[in-house]
Amino acid sequence: MKPPGRIFVDHTHCGRHVTGLERITLELFSREALAPLDVAIVGSTGVADMILRQTFALPFKLTRDSRAILLCPGFPPSPLTSFFGARVLPYIHDTFLITRRGDLNPRARLYMAPSFRIALKKLPRFLVNSETTRDEARRFCRTDADIRLYRPGVRNVFGLTGAGRADRPAATAGPRLVALGTVEPRKNLLAAASIVGALREAGFTETSLDIVGRAGWGEDAEKLAQAPGVALHGYQPLERVREIVERADMLISTSHDEGLGLPLLEAQYSGLPVVAPDKPVFREVLSTSGVFIDPADARAAGQRIAALMEAPDWRARYVAAGASNLARWLALAAGDHADVLQLVARLARGERPAC
Repeated sequence: MKPPGRIFVDHTHCGRHVTGLERITLELFSREALAPLDVAIVGSTGVADMILRQTFALPFKLTRDSRAILLCPGFPPSPLTSFFGARVLPYIHDTFLITRRGDLNPRARLYMAPSFRIALKKLPRFLVNSETTRDEARRFCRTDADIRLYRPGVRNVFGLTGAGRADRPAATAGPRLVALGTVEPRKNLLAAASIVGALREAGFTETSLDIVGRAGWGEDAEKLAQAPGVALHGYQPLERVREIVERADMLISTSHDEGLGLPLLEAQYSGLPVVAPDKPVFREVLSTSGVFIDPADARAAGQRIAALMEAPDWRARYVAAGASNLARWLALAAGDHADVLQLVARLARGERPAC
């Protein structure tokens, strides 16, 4: 029996700052996550090196070894790589490179989007982070494409406990909200600031919003810096994120869209109520544990949050709801993990599972 081909995993996009894309790569596509499979991690030393490796080095590895396969958990496979068909397995975080071009920075529009379109048209097999992403990807993939769920088994990366949260006093003067993620147009954090303003006008005068995440492209960070009650903390180490999340009353997301929304699940380790847009992906991730709003209607969203706090046991209720939702999600992710390990092992042996 021939030995299995090498399993290369593209980590060239992983750099100093670990944001959503990098975190999923490290959670699902590290040596530890893919054990007992024998994988070779391919990294880079900077942007120029990343582009060279993605464009030329990775395709060359597949050319040299006719049995090798390549997992692409970050950037879309380069056009040259996409010609290797079933030996390339991309991970789709979302379809925004096609569906939300107005929210993309120049690098994404010029470098990532064309490669993504080619990969969707040519490749027979993909991994995705959610049912929502799977359903959206089917609009652009080959009709016979095999699209498999590989949901992340959310770890308590910030070391949250929620100890004593259920017994905290009511936030009668206004809740302390927290948002996690890069400050850019797609995150729509200006809507969160408007909700803070609506709550303050409704009498919750001490309502505040802590935003943890680096400033991305666009002018949102500058506008948020001027908004009453809003504090921009920038990119922070895990210990500092834990402090900010633990002292918050709720986590809020007002994104135009997400492929998954990993911080929403991570925050539930602290027992926080999670306020999110009433859209399919957030319903999928949060199930009955979420507080769903229309970010475009700041007053109604503020009323929904205020109504939540009227119940005397609201903190305890969401501590329990968050724990139950995490257990549900982790069970789903464990099943996905076993399926993906089996799939990758078969591909490395030269088998081509039916789509």
